[in-house]
Amino acid sequence: MNLVVVGAQWGDEGKGKMVDYLSEEAELVVRFSGGANAGHTIKVEDKTFAVHLIPAGIISPGKTVVLGNGMVIDPASMFEELAGIASQGIDWEGRVVVSDRAHLVLPGYKSEDRTIDENRARPIGTTGRGIGVAYGKKASRDGVRVADLWDPVVWNALSKSDREWLEPFKERLASMKVNLADFMMKNQDKNILLEGAQGALLDLDHGTYPYVSSGISTSSGAAIGASIGPRKIDKCLGVLKAYQTRVGNGPFPTEMLVGDDAELAKTIRELGHEYGVTTGRPRRIGFLDLVALKYSGWVNSLDGFILSHLNIYDGFESLNVCTAYELDGETIDYFPANIAELERVKPVLKTFPGWEGKVGDARKWDEIPAAAKKIVEFIEEYTGVPVHGYSVGPLRSETFMKVEPWTVS
Repeated sequence: MNLVVVGAQWGDEGKGKMVDYLSEEAELVVRFSGGANAGHTIKVEDKTFAVHLIPAGIISPGKTVVLGNGMVIDPASMFEELAGIASQGIDWEGRVVVSDRAHLVLPGYKSEDRTIDENRARPIGTTGRGIGVAYGKKASRDGVRVADLWDPVVWNALSKSDREWLEPFKERLASMKVNLADFMMKNQDKNILLEGAQGALLDLDHGTYPYVSSGISTSSGAAIGASIGPRKIDKCLGVLKAYQTRVGNGPFPTEMLVGDDAELAKTIRELGHEYGVTTGRPRRIGFLDLVALKYSGWVNSLDGFILSHLNIYDGFESLNVCTAYELDGETIDYFPANIAELERVKPVLKTFPGWEGKVGDARKWDEIPAAAKKIVEFIEEYTGVPVHGYSVGPLRSETFMKVEPWTVS
């Protein structure tokens, strides 16, 4: 079975934790997009792991993880990350494979990335890790793939400094690289977890362009980035938070900016530890946006949501969710493509009362407070996507599924 997990918002929804949790029943975990601009945090008992390039499934003992051909890989960052988790007791040797069709991020790409963004009329606020440059060179057919390190024509066309930088990584990559299509064919009868990066609203085609990532972060990217056909995908799950966050520039219709909303944003940021894993930047905070969420459910063909961070509202008197936008005096219920329109819209908010008891104490659906269940049911009705699971804290044990994930919908 092939199970896809993607972010249903602007990233940072808790995908890494859910991939770690779902890896327990997976035999392979394949990351299908992105690069070192991603950041996943996984807490296991008293240890906290932060991964950027390596699939989050690596924390589960005995699982094989794959860096797919939809990724762009900085080999220095990758081996540094592997050394870091090894120092925390994770034995990764023999469990990490790399698609030989994945593109590489070379040293000069990072400064080029920063320079491009600084000179943009509309700076995107990139992480400066060379991701966009690598994807750009891939599209223009000027990129360098893992397989190309053993192609004398490509190798000799590289600058001397790039060859010297890459040389120490060649031998290590030689034992890790695979022809991914062949590898996936040979493993097709296994439970395979397909791990996305960023979120649907940062997708190159479906996100808030140009304020997006350069890769495919919707579920359709799983087929391309994992070397399987789209009909091989059995189920798609989208992770969302009970509020919105965003890092970097770009429109954010429900952002909490002024007055009491700004104070609420500060409170949620601290309660939810909303700072970037990769950059450390404070995340922008907004009300849960059901207009954007319904759109995300559609473009990802989601079978179910996994709802995280609802426990952050434990003890609150009330909370708001966005059910429509007001655009130039008209009420709309769709997610506009036009950035100027997205920047002008005002959220139409619906207020729900808080609850007695704690979502954070729940370990099954029946233990969620009644008023919190009303919000979940409203999300399901509005979006047409059922909530299959819950993350009510940072630990594996603070996770439960209402619907069995490893069954075909």
